[in-house]
Amino acid sequence: MLLAAAWPAGVFAAPAEPLAPGHTALGYDPPAPGSYALPPLGDAGDGQVLDASGDSLRLHGLLGSEVVVLSFIYSTCSDTNGCPLATAVLYKLRSTIEAQPALAGKVRFVSLSFDPVQDTPEVIRLYGMNFTGSEQSTEWTFLTTASQEQLEPILEAYGQPIQPEFDDTGKLTGRIAHILRVFLIDRERRIRNIYSVSFLHADLVLNDILTLQLERRAQQEATSTITRAGTRLSRAGDDRTGYERHDYQSRSRSVEARTGVAADLMANLEAPLPGLPAVAVPGDNPASPAKVALGRKLFYDRRLSLNNTFSCAMCHVPEQGFTSNELETAVGIEGRSVRRNTPTLYNVAFAERLFHDGRETTLEQQVWAPLLARNEMGNPSIGSVIEKLKAMPDYAGLFEAAFAGKGPSMETVGGAIASYERTLVSGNSPFDRWYYGGKADALRDDARRGFTIFTKKGGCSGCHTVGASSAVFTDHGLHNTGVGYWVSMGASGRKHRVLVAPGEYLEVDAATIASVGERQPNDLGLYEITQAPADRWKYRTPTLRNVALTAPYMHNGSLASLRDVVDFYNQGGVPNELLDPRIRPLHLSESEVADLVAFLESLTGDNVDVLVSDAFAAPVGDLTEADPDWAHQSRSGQ
Repeated sequence: MLLAAAWPAGVFAAPAEPLAPGHTALGYDPPAPGSYALPPLGDAGDGQVLDASGDSLRLHGLLGSEVVVLSFIYSTCSDTNGCPLATAVLYKLRSTIEAQPALAGKVRFVSLSFDPVQDTPEVIRLYGMNFTGSEQSTEWTFLTTASQEQLEPILEAYGQPIQPEFDDTGKLTGRIAHILRVFLIDRERRIRNIYSVSFLHADLVLNDILTLQLERRAQQEATSTITRAGTRLSRAGDDRTGYERHDYQSRSRSVEARTGVAADLMANLEAPLPGLPAVAVPGDNPASPAKVALGRKLFYDRRLSLNNTFSCAMCHVPEQGFTSNELETAVGIEGRSVRRNTPTLYNVAFAERLFHDGRETTLEQQVWAPLLARNEMGNPSIGSVIEKLKAMPDYAGLFEAAFAGKGPSMETVGGAIASYERTLVSGNSPFDRWYYGGKADALRDDARRGFTIFTKKGGCSGCHTVGASSAVFTDHGLHNTGVGYWVSMGASGRKHRVLVAPGEYLEVDAATIASVGERQPNDLGLYEITQAPADRWKYRTPTLRNVALTAPYMHNGSLASLRDVVDFYNQGGVPNELLDPRIRPLHLSESEVADLVAFLESLTGDNVDVLVSDAFAAPVGDLTEADPDWAHQSRSGQ
């Protein structure tokens, strides 16, 4: 200092501030993802914020569905190693993520201004335009607050100190002194790392994100197998996470691994589960343990199909929500296409209309349609099914014991399978424990907000009704949402995304598909049953219970996720002359959409694992030498 003062000004210039590591190459190989742990550092803070449109939302509404990288900035920061560093690193990181299919769309960037006076919603909108675009699947949301008072508790929650700068005369300079901090937040809204100026680098953050992804995958694999009485149970639902990877493996169990423990299914009929009404058992088909056990055996028996390879459970997959998460529309024997999505059987006991077009009203009658459909189980007649059952030694006496001496018949086969399906009731969800059970801590705050949207702004409860003492979440009606119209009118676009190999998709022209493939059958919904023009493209309102387990959605499986469904209704469905008048643009904000999805995810019953385990305990109907078709199939090599 003394030496510098003795020389003329300018001879010794102050050294330039060195660039932070985030501006340059890392210079060393970081630890491999998954080779280290990221212990939780506390819960991520919440607070009231404004988005770039000026809409008010909670910060937590943007957390929870993806891994989030949160930065605190202000738009006029000129410190190269301050806010510009944070945005530069995040910009580079997003470009890297976009090039990795396993991460694209699974990470969100959030930047919150700590200068609410200067950074109005319009300012942050213009500021964010420098870093966002319509082509990126990785969202980057820019936020501010309505006032310094709203900002303070957020800064305090994250330990983010700031201090306005003054010049030598005591006047504000407009600059804000702050310590650069960027936060990595997991899906449970926990802080998993905090990056300072010397540690903020795109390569390091990327490896941390990959580490969280590996951790989540390991947790999913661990929780997909539950030990109960020494038996391995698969958790229901395959959310298709990882489909974009070449090494993706379904969580569906192979036949060899499908072991479970038989449950007391009759208990589901004898006492209502919390949140559900009592199951109405028809007087002409009273339930009994023998009848339910017989129906369960029939449901999983592959010999009930024409070629002895296909059971009811091969479309209604227990560990996939008693539907099929991996197929938009069902596939029957010999790969024959079915034009509609497999409906879930959870709580089918409460359905007043069955099939997507509502053409049946009782389970006893409904079960015969898939048994006889050429593109499902392919049996040529009722008589052929009955005669096959009569010839199977392992069914000897079972029908007679369950139906007071009656053998296999159209009535007893339908009655047995229907009796089993009625036991697949699932309630006592987190929503039920909160709304009907009065347990304040049973439901997360975002799900509570989502329920308010569901019943008010969203108007969802107009069709997915909620009662005072129970809720099946359906009005049992049929409605035109525009999905059927959209497909029938060819409005789905000229290109289709086609899976050509595991993890590999191609965009193929509709004309090319039509030239080599079978024409997609038309589907007019209820009109095909009533022939009334006003019923075109009407489909049954499904129950929303366990809806988080039953993707994909709509009658044709065209919407892959709950987020897609909410987005579809948020935009007002697909306009057409017969569109249900209750469907209209909802104008939900991003946070409201997230809250609504959180509510839908809270509707999963607490007995799912028990029902799946019971399903795994059922035999699948392998042919033995005692079966009448054994000799024929042995000779044919089947």
